This record gives sequence, structure tokens and C-alpha cells, in this order.
Amino acid sequence: MTRKLGKKKARLALALLLVPVALLTNRVTASASDPVEVRTDAGVLRGEVSGEARVFNGVPYAAPPVKDLRWKAPQPVKPWTGVRDAKQYRSACPQQDNPEAPGGSTTEDCLYLNVTTPVKQSAKPRPVVVWIPGGGFFMGAGSNYGANEMATRGDAVVVTINYRLGIFGFFGYPGLSGSGTYGIQDQQAALRWVQRNARSFGGDPRNVTVAGESAGGMSVCAQMTSPTATGLFSKAIMQSGSCAFSWADNSQYPGQAGDSFWVPESRVRQTGAEWAAATKDKLKCTPGQAMLDCLRAADPAVLTAETLQFTQVAYGGTATLPLSPAKAMKAGLFHRVPVLSGNNHDEATPWVAAFNGGKISDADYPRMVKDMVGAKQAAAVLREYPLKNYKSAAEAWAAVTTDRIWSCTQVANDLQAARKVPVYAYEFADTNSPLAQPGQGAAHAMELPYLFSLGGAELPMTPAQQRLSEQMIDYWTTFARTGNPNGPDRPHWAPVKHGDVNGLSLAPADQDGGIKPVNLSTEHHCGLWSKVR
Repeated sequence: MTRKLGKKKARLALALLLVPVALLTNRVTASASDPVEVRTDAGVLRGEVSGEARVFNGVPYAAPPVKDLRWKAPQPVKPWTGVRDAKQYRSACPQQDNPEAPGGSTTEDCLYLNVTTPVKQSAKPRPVVVWIPGGGFFMGAGSNYGANEMATRGDAVVVTINYRLGIFGFFGYPGLSGSGTYGIQDQQAALRWVQRNARSFGGDPRNVTVAGESAGGMSVCAQMTSPTATGLFSKAIMQSGSCAFSWADNSQYPGQAGDSFWVPESRVRQTGAEWAAATKDKLKCTPGQAMLDCLRAADPAVLTAETLQFTQVAYGGTATLPLSPAKAMKAGLFHRVPVLSGNNHDEATPWVAAFNGGKISDADYPRMVKDMVGAKQAAAVLREYPLKNYKSAAEAWAAVTTDRIWSCTQVANDLQAARKVPVYAYEFADTNSPLAQPGQGAAHAMELPYLFSLGGAELPMTPAQQRLSEQMIDYWTTFARTGNPNGPDRPHWAPVKHGDVNGLSLAPADQDGGIKPVNLSTEHHCGLWSKVR
């Protein structure tokens, strides 16, 4: 696999820090004589060949959610006549300026997906991987994840999607149906598109894996607990994100209260009502105009400027998420599909800079732990993470917050899922990822270039890292094909059993023993964090 340095490396490095299956209705296959022309249920697409892959970009899976469709469930695509060009990506969904969407976006016409599939014909339908991007539910786009290597090496169809973000995807207001769930509904609309059209691209609609990282991983877990996602996928991959993800007081940012991404619909609606009342002048409502009418007529640029206030997902008000995904998973109320789930070894290191620029003294450390867990529980945490075990107080704090926020919430989710379905747990441990920043180790999102090209960039890797990338793609796509990641030329991966969560540590062969077994529960002190919340 050739790795070339792309121009967007620096921008991407910053950006990334942050059941039975329904039967197919459309059975039209691609023409062998013209492999880049495909008929979907809405019309004919013309993509292009890229190396050994066929690529179809900017494919609409739902109607543009504009004007009266703002803050409504995704609606069907209007069919087109003739041949629609599918060579170019379409706009990212509205979001503020960030390295994944330089300059940001205010384009609400954004419900598009991208399909990558091998050029080579297959005697039988291929597994389908549907990738949900991360980005804290306020940024990100499917177009940033190039899937040629995953599709061709893994012999799979890979679909990357956009979905509504921030205020457009998770806004709520009294009387507004679907409040706080529009982004989750978009993801399901994309999965339904896959059910209808997978076979046209050589894919098997009965063998769909929904996958994602960070907010994308949390989205996957939300779909696992959503009754309206029944039949839309048969396997799930959660990278650095799960139903149990949460944070304690002052753990990610100073002054931030403990919370999670799942909140009651009543809270989302109340937040929306309070925000609308406070922002009425900016919205330029006319006298006597109903607030919802004013909101739907508002300039998308005005709404995008306020988008960071709406990054939590609502439950309890609709069929989409009738329960908190965390509570549903704990109660065993989830779709019975195999799961591949894991974290990165040093997830929280990028957030250390939020605390005095990362300059944490030995005297600061116990105070910060106390501010996080309270005086009664601080002593137990400090005994488990003594300063003498770390090179610095900043490193100790990174370990504490990695384990509390990321690793042990994922471990808890894995144990809950393993009661009912096969679960394969992992930890990405390469401290020298092409995205790695000095001193941060295997931080959040560092595994992504081992699975995708990012923003069109093939980042440079050592031979050992290239081999790890190949093995990870093999694990991921074999899991997508069979529900079991194991195969030749890579270490055996045992599923989680009851008790501790054992899995694989994923590192290059020239680093700390390469791929090897790891007890994730013990390594991240999850016995402590099951008691200290």
C-alpha cells in the first residue's frame, strides 16, 4: 500500500482531535461494459474509476432539508431523469469553520453519501460498510474519508455519509416533532438507501455493517438501541465512542459539568425555547410571526453561528430513541448483532491543553482530581494513579481522564453487549501515528489513517505501520463479512467473555511487541471507575 503525504495533513490532525435484515427492493446491477454507470431507485448515476475502485460521490439519499423541511424527518429523494454526475463530493452539512470544513458551511442541501466499491466483478454480493463520521455532533463530513483501500483490499462496498449536525440536526422546541433526533434519523435514511440500492453497487443488503468513530461510534450505539433501525444492519463497529460515554465534572474542560450526549427530549426542547427567546432579535422575526415559522425562515448563517449549543441527542419523545441509549444498552434492549469495539490508548491527551495550556504542576494534580470526583473519592483515585508512576502531572491527569471518560465507558458497554452478542474489543496503541502530535501518544482519532485516506491525503507510514494498516483493514472487513475478524496473517482475536474485557492491543510490529492480547479492564483501572463516577 503506497502512502503519500497530502497537503491537508496538518489541518486533518487538528480536526480529528476533536437483527434480521430487510429484503432488497432494487435488484439492478452495474453493467460490466460500463462499470461507472449504475441505476439506483431514484435514477442513473455516473461515477468514475479510481485505481482499482469505482467511486460514486455526492449521491443524494434524502431530499434537501431546506425551508419547510428544516427540522423535519428526512424525506424521499425526488427521482431524476437522464444520468446524474456522481464524480464530485457535495457540500458538508452546516458547521462552523473547522479544519475538516475550512471556512465552514451554511449549505443545508447536504444529505449525500459516497460509495466506493472494487472495479473487479464478484461472483457473490460483497459486504457493505456504512461509515458515520465523528466530530462531536457539530462537525465532520463523509467526504473526508477516502475508502479505496478498505474497499479493494477488503473486497467490500464502503459508504460514507453526511448527516445534519449541531442546531440543524439536534435542535428542539416545544411542539416540534422529532426534536433533538434529526441527525440520527438522517443516518437511518442513509441505511435505508443502502438497503434499497446496495446490490446495484455489488453489495449485499443482508450484510451491512454500520461503523463510526467518536460521535460516529456513539451514533452506531444509538442505532443499536433504536427500534426504528430494526433490520437496517447486521453488525456494528464502535471506535472511541459508545452508549456509555460520559464525562465527570471538570474532566474535559475546567468548569464543565458532568454529562453525556444523551439528554431527555424535554431538556432539548427547553434549551431550544430559551435560546430562541434570547436570540429573537438575531432571527429577525416579524411581528406576530410564530416562532417555529421564524426559525424555519431564519438565515442558515445565523443558525450556524449558534450551532455549538445543540450537540446532544434527545431521547424519550419519539420512536427513534424512546430510551436513553445508555440505559437501553444496560438493560439489554439492543439489536442482536456482533460488535467490534475499542479505544485508543491515550484518548484524552489532546484535552489536557484545556487546563492551563497543559502546564499542570504536582500541586495542581490532586486539586484537579478532587474537582473531578469530589473530596470523598479523590483519595481512591490518587492511590490508583500516584504521581510517582508518571513522568509528569500532565501525564497522570491524561491517564485519569482517558480511563474515566473513554476507556472504561467503552469497557462497560462491551460487557453489557457481550451478555447477548459476540464482542471483539481492541485498543489502538501506536504512539507514532501519522497524525500524532508531540507527547500525545495514541490519542483520539489516531487510528483513522490506518483505515482511510483522510481528506484526500495518504499520510506517510513506516513499513511496520503499513503492515498494521493492512492487518486492521483485514480485521475490520473480515468482521463485516462474517461477524468474526479472524483470518490468516494476523494474530487471533478472541471475543469478550464475562468478567474482564480482554481484547487486542494494535501496534506496529516494531513497537512494544506489535499486536498482542491486552486486558483492557485492568490496564485502565475500570474496577475503580465502576465505583467512582
